[in-house]
Amino acid sequence: MPTTAEALDRLAALPDVPEAVQAARAACTALAWHRTMRRRTAEAAAEAGVRAARASAALAGARFPVEVFRDVTRGAAAFPDDAAGRTALGVVRASAEIERLGRTWSKAPGQALARLHTAASAGLLPDEALGRPRRAGEPAGDGADLLAPDGRLIAAVDGAQIGARLAGLTELLTAPPEAPALVLAALVLAEVATVRPFVSGNGVVARALCRAVIVGRGLDPTGVAIWEAGLLAIGPQYPLALARYAVGGADGVAHWLRTFAQALLDGVGEGQAVCDAVLAGRTGA
Repeated sequence: MPTTAEALDRLAALPDVPEAVQAARAACTALAWHRTMRRRTAEAAAEAGVRAARASAALAGARFPVEVFRDVTRGAAAFPDDAAGRTALGVVRASAEIERLGRTWSKAPGQALARLHTAASAGLLPDEALGRPRRAGEPAGDGADLLAPDGRLIAAVDGAQIGARLAGLTELLTAPPEAPALVLAALVLAEVATVRPFVSGNGVVARALCRAVIVGRGLDPTGVAIWEAGLLAIGPQYPLALARYAVGGADGVAHWLRTFAQALLDGVGEGQAVCDAVLAGRTGA
């Protein structure tokens, strides 16, 4: 029986994945050496966080200008009190919760998931559904865009099986330090987004947890790479890649890993633009 690290290494060696991973890792390293990181890392990270939240909210169907997210984050404005506004606010809260989690996601993954879901879904779900995995027979209210190549909807994992899948997620999140960080982060996102352990809000939680892993595992320690914008930019290819991950075997997993690596690579470009804007005083903050 292979260890978690060995299993991750095998996935990292799937066709064309090593090249994609290496390109993304090299870009993250280059971003860490940007001139802004010498003295103004906090400014760049704050602006990148705003833009990442805006992209994640848009992926959840809540589209607002980045200026609105910036104002809400600093307490100068509020989102409208409707489904879109509450979804966007949940993304902002989940982003803030990442900061408070510290290493909880690797030491107590179940607690981290519950906290992120509560932050993301408060005001959207009854209190008794916050932070609680779905029960047997309880449907997932999101994931309608997860479609197989033949157009059929990918069914969410039944509530009775969620415990086993969350145990597998825990093994991922507690993998040893030598495990490939990008592969680990991509799998964490895909597992939460496709298993859909909660009644709703799974995509927001998946991306928040993925961001915590990417920062915590040192792949992008400052959190300036805005890979969420990379996923948003590819449109329907994002949920289609997740669907292929869910039902496509090794080929589907490889396709998802390549898709995520490219999103991270593109997100580094977005992060570099933020760093340049910080140096020039053009972030609007």
